[in-house]
Amino acid sequence: MLVPRRGRGWLRSVGTAMAGQSILIIGAGIGGLSTACYAQMNGYRARILEMHAAPGGVCTAWTQSGYTFDGCIHNLAGSSPASPFHRIWQDLGIVPARRMHAYDEIVRVEHAEGGEPLTVYTDLDRLSDHLKHLAPADADVIDELIGAARQFARFDLLGLAASTSWERLKALAALPLLVKYGRVTLEQYATRFSDPFLRHAFPTIVYDWPKQSMLVLLAFLAGMHRGDLGWPVGGSAAFARAIESRLLQLGGEVQYGARVQSILVEDDRAVGVRLTDGTEQRADITISNAYGPSTIFGMLGGRYTTRAIRSYYGEPEDRIEMGIHVSLGVARDMSREPHAIVLPLKQPVTIARELRARLYVEPFAFDASMAPPGKSALKVVMATSYRYWHELARQPERYAREKQQIAETIIDLLDRRFPGFKGQIEVVDVATPVTTERFTGNGHGFKSPFSRMALGLFTGRRLSQTLPGLGNFYMVGQWAGMPGVSLVAAMGRDVVRSICRADGKAFVAW
Repeated sequence: MLVPRRGRGWLRSVGTAMAGQSILIIGAGIGGLSTACYAQMNGYRARILEMHAAPGGVCTAWTQSGYTFDGCIHNLAGSSPASPFHRIWQDLGIVPARRMHAYDEIVRVEHAEGGEPLTVYTDLDRLSDHLKHLAPADADVIDELIGAARQFARFDLLGLAASTSWERLKALAALPLLVKYGRVTLEQYATRFSDPFLRHAFPTIVYDWPKQSMLVLLAFLAGMHRGDLGWPVGGSAAFARAIESRLLQLGGEVQYGARVQSILVEDDRAVGVRLTDGTEQRADITISNAYGPSTIFGMLGGRYTTRAIRSYYGEPEDRIEMGIHVSLGVARDMSREPHAIVLPLKQPVTIARELRARLYVEPFAFDASMAPPGKSALKVVMATSYRYWHELARQPERYAREKQQIAETIIDLLDRRFPGFKGQIEVVDVATPVTTERFTGNGHGFKSPFSRMALGLFTGRRLSQTLPGLGNFYMVGQWAGMPGVSLVAAMGRDVVRSICRADGKAFVAW
């Protein structure tokens, strides 16, 4: 059982029953929330310690003057009942609490010269016809692309993270596709098109991320063709709140405003944590859903590492692909616009020291809950350098001026595409990597090629969620495995399954 210690903490008492073991979880991100829910389902007593005032971690949104600006979810694996992830969302209280919206399009890439845009339809037949209409001379390349997407549609690549070993074994028949496309990027595949517009537009169709693996595109085309990878109505914050509600319903706890300073270790076993206010909380098992480098080198002082761990966690990527979010509340109905637009610029502009030739624009008007009636929330996302913003934040006035300049530049560019847009702006919000770090503790990007992660989905192997030489400790979250809300939710389930296995008890979910 658990008894109070120093006012707020927990202390394991003598005679703790295995079925009532206590679990402390650092961070109320989706991985932490999922872990806590499954722990409660299996008879453990789970408490989450969250530094912020709300659940979700980087799965978050914020509201200003009636507008909701979303910072996370784009395409949710498991939005379709046919997906293996759907069962996880049922377990975690997302389904049926949150209604799911299915997209008709992945993105629309506009033509710089005013020609017909490239619309990436989720229906593969419609997409094939559209591509051949735009570039009839590229029919062979288009047929190969659509054929590969149809092969991917026979199994659920992302869903393998929530599948059984037998289901992963059956999916091995698709392994040749992984080998063929795993090391091919969007920009590399685009060189196969003879049509100049497709060569230019194709690399941008997955979040304007030209160096992304073709496997991501094929997984998206296949998943959305099946009706998956949609949007939870209400967005990321409502999504996280729904899981928090499920956790509380199960008897779990979340303590907000609780920043962990260090993980307590005795005889090479994690026994709890010390908070920045000096209090301690103890438990049988400690699980970190926090920023990976902070966990390993900060909370644990770098004591339990290997060369590989130090390389992965100690040398994070400076580049953050969606590091800048310019969110705008506009008194304009944009419900007829696509939910994602690649907008080429007639003249490149410099934003955050990088030359930009296009904007990736996300109007949220398809979800009426995101803005007041007749108005729209809109977001522009851009890649950026963590180091640039970290250094700039040391000079608050320069940091604020740079954010203001970025907002003004984006608004001027959007006004050219949507005449009158500038005069309709009601709310402006600019989030940078420093913003994310301040609210969630997450800083740099992380280096984990999708081709390597995809192989892990087939084999069931991923980065270790434990550290060498440290007992009673686990890690969950994007840094400990794979990116994406659905994948980290599956990690939380799997960690509890591992704990149950170690305790010699059957894992249950309900």
